[in-house]
Amino acid sequence: MSTSSAWTSVPHDPPSRRDWATRPHYAPTDFVTLLWRERYLMLVVFLVILALGVAFSVTLKKSYTAQSSLFVRLGQEYVYEPLAGDAGRGAVPDGDQVIQSEAEILGSGELRERVIRKVGFQKIFPALAAKYQTATPDEKRRLIAKGRDAIARNLKIETAPDNSIIRLAYQHEDPDVAEKLLNTLLEEYLVYRRSLLIDGDDRVVERQRALFEQKLAETDTSYQAFLSSNDIGDFAAQKSTLTQLQSQAEQQKYAVDAQLQDRLGRLAAVEAELARTPAETVLYRDTDTTASSRLAQMRLEREGLLSRYRPDAQPVRDIEAQIAQLEQGVASGRTVAEGARRSGPNPIWQTLQTSRNDLRAEVAALRESLSAYGQQVMDVNQRLLRLAELEPQFNQLTRDRDVLSTNVRDYTVKEQQDQAKRRMSSEGSDNIRIVQRAVAPSEGKSLKKPILALTLLFAAFTAACAGLVRMFLRPGLQTPASAARTLNLPVLATAGIKR
Repeated sequence: MSTSSAWTSVPHDPPSRRDWATRPHYAPTDFVTLLWRERYLMLVVFLVILALGVAFSVTLKKSYTAQSSLFVRLGQEYVYEPLAGDAGRGAVPDGDQVIQSEAEILGSGELRERVIRKVGFQKIFPALAAKYQTATPDEKRRLIAKGRDAIARNLKIETAPDNSIIRLAYQHEDPDVAEKLLNTLLEEYLVYRRSLLIDGDDRVVERQRALFEQKLAETDTSYQAFLSSNDIGDFAAQKSTLTQLQSQAEQQKYAVDAQLQDRLGRLAAVEAELARTPAETVLYRDTDTTASSRLAQMRLEREGLLSRYRPDAQPVRDIEAQIAQLEQGVASGRTVAEGARRSGPNPIWQTLQTSRNDLRAEVAALRESLSAYGQQVMDVNQRLLRLAELEPQFNQLTRDRDVLSTNVRDYTVKEQQDQAKRRMSSEGSDNIRIVQRAVAPSEGKSLKKPILALTLLFAAFTAACAGLVRMFLRPGLQTPASAARTLNLPVLATAGIKR
């Protein structure tokens, strides 16, 4: 065969074309024949791999899966309560965020380590019990870290959108250990989440309140020192009193000034009238009534004459003539004569003098009052100006006291509310309910059958690959049909191989 192949090759062809011409060409029927020639090698490879797979599957043990579930609702610990101010107060996450948060807590490494320490490393991992017993503290920590990772691989946590249920499953070779570990995980989860979401540093608010109380005490000391050094009892009351006093003093000053101007005007009028009024005047004088008496007597005499004479008698006419003459004289005032009179102090002048003296006294008193009120207004204004200078410092101290007092009150309320919330939360997690606790599974699962099936398929595939490799690595042309296709020459006869 090799002689024919060498004889048919063209030496002047390019190397690539020459290699392609001598490369064996196979048909599908050739593979069956050639693989059958490698049946012993393929059988050995198949049996070796199958034996290894069977040996490995025999070592596999059954695993038991314990299952449980939790019902999660929105709780008080997810309601945002700011430590200072009210920005964002009452904000809450949605249900899916709460579920994901709780699932993260369930899968946390700290929680798994707590479970390992409570259940016991030797009980969970009996194969490493002896090594753990004799290990150093550092080696124990490393073993616990590996055990924590092993629990994470065997622990399955499932959640679904718009669903408040969290499903948990844990796989272990011992069903009792699977049950114990999963139930311990649930119990430790309730404790751990409470310490994580609720407990934390429960003295933050208390320390902040104590800090505000200390600042308030310092501010109160400065406030009292300010009042004492400036001789002020109550700044606001004193300022209000001084303002009222200023208003009253000014009003009284203006009223006294108006009264003074009134009295001065009246005094000027009285003095002017007093200057025109004489100091003395006629107190009384007598009037001469002789003519009137004589006229009355003559009238009586006429009546007496009429009783004796006729009206036209001479005596009667004479008396009537005298009466008429006297009446005429009285009427004309010729019969009036000046009588006795007395002079003395003028009462009007005395009254005016008394009024002037009273007005002078009132004017003097009003001037004194006006001066006193003016001095009082000046004193009050000076005190008000002094308070105005002190007011910025007083306002700063007062503002600091008010703010600190408000903060102390608010943080005291927050502290009491926080303590009440922690006490209520420590009694239980009402928003977390265990729907199903883990129970020891009665049936386990093993990977023996899947391993055997995969081993069988892998052994068959590997044996076929080994046969193909061996087939392609054999030198020469293996079958007449392959030689004819490769050399593009007919094969007329074949001969057996001579050993």
